[in-house]
Amino acid sequence: MEQWFSADTWLGDILGFFEGIIWGYVLIYVLLGLGLYLTIRTNFVQFRMLPTMVRELFKGTDRTAFKERKGTTPFQAFAISTAARVGTGNLAGVAIAISLGGPGAIFWMWIVALIGAATGFIESTLAQIYKVKDKDGFRGGPAYYMQRGLGSRFMGILFAVLMILCFGLIFNGVQTNTISDAFAGSFNVDPLIVGIIISAAMAFIIFGGVRRIAVLAEVIVPVFAVTYVLAALVIMVINFDQVPGVFALIFQNAFGIQEVVGGGLGAVIMNGIQRGLFSNEAGMGSAPNAAATVYVNHPVKQGLVQSLGVLVDTIIICSATAFIILLTDVYTVGDIEGIQLTQMALAEHVGEGAGVFVAIAVFFFAFSSLLGNYYYGQVNVEFISEKPWALLAFRLAFLAMIIVGATADLELIWLMADVFMGSMALVNLIAVALLSGIAVKALRHFNNQSRRGLDPTFYADSIKGLKNVESWDKKSDSRK
Repeated sequence: MEQWFSADTWLGDILGFFEGIIWGYVLIYVLLGLGLYLTIRTNFVQFRMLPTMVRELFKGTDRTAFKERKGTTPFQAFAISTAARVGTGNLAGVAIAISLGGPGAIFWMWIVALIGAATGFIESTLAQIYKVKDKDGFRGGPAYYMQRGLGSRFMGILFAVLMILCFGLIFNGVQTNTISDAFAGSFNVDPLIVGIIISAAMAFIIFGGVRRIAVLAEVIVPVFAVTYVLAALVIMVINFDQVPGVFALIFQNAFGIQEVVGGGLGAVIMNGIQRGLFSNEAGMGSAPNAAATVYVNHPVKQGLVQSLGVLVDTIIICSATAFIILLTDVYTVGDIEGIQLTQMALAEHVGEGAGVFVAIAVFFFAFSSLLGNYYYGQVNVEFISEKPWALLAFRLAFLAMIIVGATADLELIWLMADVFMGSMALVNLIAVALLSGIAVKALRHFNNQSRRGLDPTFYADSIKGLKNVESWDKKSDSRK
């Protein structure tokens, strides 16, 4: 198996070729360009409406307003999408960005998040507008707004297939690879054993339905995200005199003033943007699948909550990992990369027992990501076919990939993730660009009602000429 699942094979060469084309010539410019355009077109929604984002998130923690309705609460959807974001991208991904692109890569991760939060707002608002009803409440996402908003089922199926391959299969390999790597470094556990245990645990959960996923994510994500960030803050306080120097190091390397990597400025930007997209997923088309499950009385409310998720992920949690690493010099020594770099850096701060803490933290972070990944894959399987055998086949493949990923080569598994992540993001960004006008009109409708002191409420006829919308019917109030 190791001969096949290694970067030093023909498979690694092919993946490397496509990664160079997708990222080097296309996606970086589309991702940043569209994000900047949408930031301007929405009048800087991710900054201007930050207080509203926080308010809508905490309103979504009140289950009493939702107990009579199907669908997840806003906070549960935030937890599902954050579960997928706050995985190994925050611990291993940041470490890989630094080891390959230097400290300056963190600056470009910040830029992707700040600009991409506008893209995240648009795609999640569209997912709400074009969501459909199902037995659990609602489902939706890019495949659904491609079919209903653009009238292209072919484009929807293309995206759904890429989403299933990327989140439903390959990203599982990334998560379990990181868990097995962390446990190998701390406990010397065989990666295959780790993969089998995780696969068995996930089998129990995924056959319990989306509500079990939502409830678990709602508990796991906040507890471990807060614990991890608090640990990083304590480390920053202890090393307060060195923090300004870390900021200076990040900015100097971001613009090539102080190169630390062989690839120069290009490697800094490339790795920062790649790992930034993997971490916060803004524009990738993943979070809208969670956003569509929510009952809200206006689609913009969920767009705002998901935009906040992009900022929380990168500006807070990824930065925590970056400072843990950069407040040491371990990233400049030897060939350590990925999660073991984070473990080694934390050990420098608090002692050898830190490796155990990181191993446990990454287990829960990555396990929560698997929950989100599974749900994203399921939604898109159901878009293609609602036959029971299709979902069963996906579940079996999902569980098998957990085991494969645990034993695969680190470089190859990240190469696969980059290629499929980039391909999926390109398809979604095209749809977002074409449909962005609808989300902008929804934002204006929301702001107009807010200025009049009303609780913004949306119906299909709130936007003139809006078609193929199932869940916003005024006559039957089918939103409930």
